[in-house]
Amino acid sequence: MADEQDEGPSMTSSAAGDALEARNPIDPRSARLTRRGLIAAAAASAGGVVLARLPAQAPAAQGAPTSPPQPAGAPPGAPVYDLASVPPDPTRAPGPPTSALGARSPFETSARTPVGLVTGSSLTPLQQLSGTVTPSDLVFERHHAGVALIDPARYELMIHGLVDRPTVFSLDDLHHLPSVSRTVFLECSGNGRGAYRTPKREMTPQAIDGLTSSGEWTGVLLATLFREVGVQRGATWFRAEGGDAARLSRSVPMEKGMDDALIAYAYNGEPLRPSNGYPARLLLPGYEGNANIKWVRRIEVSDGPGMFRDETSKYTDPLANGTARQFSFVLDAKSIITSPAYPGRVTPNKWTQITGIAWSGRGKIVRVDVSVDGGNSWTVAELQEPVQALAHTRFRIPWQWDGRPTVLMSRAVDDTGYTQPTLAEFRGRRGAGTDYHFNYIRAWDVDSAGQMAFRVDE
Repeated sequence: MADEQDEGPSMTSSAAGDALEARNPIDPRSARLTRRGLIAAAAASAGGVVLARLPAQAPAAQGAPTSPPQPAGAPPGAPVYDLASVPPDPTRAPGPPTSALGARSPFETSARTPVGLVTGSSLTPLQQLSGTVTPSDLVFERHHAGVALIDPARYELMIHGLVDRPTVFSLDDLHHLPSVSRTVFLECSGNGRGAYRTPKREMTPQAIDGLTSSGEWTGVLLATLFREVGVQRGATWFRAEGGDAARLSRSVPMEKGMDDALIAYAYNGEPLRPSNGYPARLLLPGYEGNANIKWVRRIEVSDGPGMFRDETSKYTDPLANGTARQFSFVLDAKSIITSPAYPGRVTPNKWTQITGIAWSGRGKIVRVDVSVDGGNSWTVAELQEPVQALAHTRFRIPWQWDGRPTVLMSRAVDDTGYTQPTLAEFRGRRGAGTDYHFNYIRAWDVDSAGQMAFRVDE
């Protein structure tokens, strides 16, 4: 879900990419270098190219289908429960039988939105979730050319460049290497853009900040793969390319690759969903979503960034002083109250639990302050355990509304001392034209009738 979002030195052309894909320098059956593969790889490299330049957008006719085809012999899907099937007294009627897959209650209607976009996003319903783990089927999406549907038996990850042993890893190879699990969040770098650029009082937490999800990812440390291929002295960056029709490409500092980066193949205990990178993706804890390349098929170890169009024409942030931020990977501390929020309502003189989530790409959330008077005073909220670094953290605080109009706000602080800025502070530092990393304090209006609305500052 890469953020899930040209010129200058490039790594390969499409023709070279296809040549490398057709003739791998390693025979996946024996994991040994083959002469034909090395000749093909050398020929592609001699063309002065490494990763394919990405098309602006895949033709509409080639968009991904709305749902993947059902494989032959696959078990039947989840049962369909509807409200009409709910008996008046369930103690007097047998329920449905066992099934291959579980299904939600017909009374629960959580869903991503919008749907049907080949190039675009669908957002996680933050206001309908409990705890800190996002279910697999509700993880946000950001696609540049639809969902890539990849046969796991044909999946290959090539690592080459400044390495001693250029290698192609099959999915089976990855599964046979030592695995690790990390509970971390993922967030699109453009999360919050709509609320900043075109705010509306009728925005839900999903519409404001739904391009973030959190859960347990499992895979192989990229450092393990780098040791397998033998990274050479002088390698300072690696360049990753996705296996979808857009071939999204990003450059990442080698320090991150040798630290906590993963090639992830599972989420919340099951294989990745296609929309989130099946069969394998790059996972960079704490980094903006677009750098976490989905369907990753190629990594080139290099001595500099590739300067791809996905890090020049996009994901480079213009600032108010006429300069631009580039390679601003780390996501700063952020929080949002998810309840009460629009379209909810609060009742006077009744205890309400204010709750929400906070997260930081810098480390662990150590405090969330909540204000029920528009920022005039702040109270430290309770953090729900476990509090984990680089993961969503749930906060809560009891509140009894007195019936007068007011404003609710939350402010996150991480273990580096970084504090979530106010909207005015954010505008002053970044300007009205900034396009990424919208982490200013969100606020909710409560009117005299108790109706909640997203606060829109003129």
